[in-house]
Amino acid sequence: MVALVLGLVLFLGVHSTRIVADGWRTATVARMGEKPWKGAYSLLSIVGFVLLVWGYGLARQHPVVLWPTPPVWVRHLTALLVLAGFVLLAAAYVPGNQLKAKLHHPMVLAVKLWAFGHLIANNTLADVVLFGAFLLWAVLDFRSSRMRDRTAGTVYPPGRGSRTAIAVVIGVVAWVVFAFWLHAAWIGVAPMGRTL
Repeated sequence: MVALVLGLVLFLGVHSTRIVADGWRTATVARMGEKPWKGAYSLLSIVGFVLLVWGYGLARQHPVVLWPTPPVWVRHLTALLVLAGFVLLAAAYVPGNQLKAKLHHPMVLAVKLWAFGHLIANNTLADVVLFGAFLLWAVLDFRSSRMRDRTAGTVYPPGRGSRTAIAVVIGVVAWVVFAFWLHAAWIGVAPMGRTL
């Protein structure tokens, strides 16, 4: 559990500089330069991510169960939440779509849905620590991002329906591939109960 917590502190800590110390971040980028900042940011993020994945894997070997296994309908709800999350994740990268125009920060909302879905579907201490930390981070980051937008007077251009449709299709296809194949291969759990 120590590696998991350390990984979360490092990974989410690096990703929280705009939430808790935006002025310091701006000054540091100006002092270091953008490329060195991005290099240090990326390196710390990778180390944190590796630690949290390794720590979560270790914690899963000796799970501390906190409550009974959730009913099957919770797994179905989680699948829907994660499906919506994949669509929002795609919307973060498909330019000119209506989801990004309306929501402004779809990737952070995708993390919220993913974390909340996994938090309700799992019942161990490691799950609560991992998904609870990501959910808390996403809530705080979304709030911080919206406040920065208001302060800066950021205006998001209106999106087009065709671009929105592309984002939805990409998100759904990515979700199908991940839910039915990659989740079991990478994480060892088949969320749909079987692989195709």
